[in-house]
Amino acid sequence: MYSTRLLKHFQSPSFVGVLPSPAVTVRVENPVCGDILQLSVGWDGDTAREAAFQTKGCTASIAAGSALAAWVTGKTRAQLATFTTAVIETELDGLPNESKHAAVLCVDAIKALLKP
Repeated sequence: MYSTRLLKHFQSPSFVGVLPSPAVTVRVENPVCGDILQLSVGWDGDTAREAAFQTKGCTASIAAGSALAAWVTGKTRAQLATFTTAVIETELDGLPNESKHAAVLCVDAIKALLKP
């Protein structure tokens, strides 16, 4: 059902936690399933210097949060603005249809992060 890569992110997630201020931290949730994703990003000018996440949710949402924090690190705001669900699906070697909400949660987090 889940790819080996997704299970690796779930079993040994990277970048777990919350970054201290002046990092920007956003929190988004899926009202249907109740999953919550908190993403923290420390900026160096226009570039995400570091990222961390915390997730309350299913296996796919936890894995997606880990993959998202890893992907965000080193990206510019312009690169983040091009983020889509396809990025997370690629990073996790796919998501089953019933788990695609995890990628949508990541898109919502990036949108909240980039909000002026």
